[in-house]
Amino acid sequence: MSIERIVFAVAGFMVMLSLALSHFWDPNWLWFTAFVGLNLFQSAFTGFCPLAKILKAAGSKPGSAFS
Repeated sequence: MSIERIVFAVAGFMVMLSLALSHFWDPNWLWFTAFVGLNLFQSAFTGFCPLAKILKAAGSKPGSAFS
């Protein structure tokens, strides 16, 4: 699995998890959803993604996400 696909999977999981937590526990978890969304948005323009850097340092291979 490439770095890009791992980032997409983790971001999607975090969004779904925080939505579930906000529904069943506390609505303030929606702030975490907003944080994940803003991080995805800024990484589209800047190319900076903390998780991608961690995965690259751990030895994951970059790839073409949509091919």
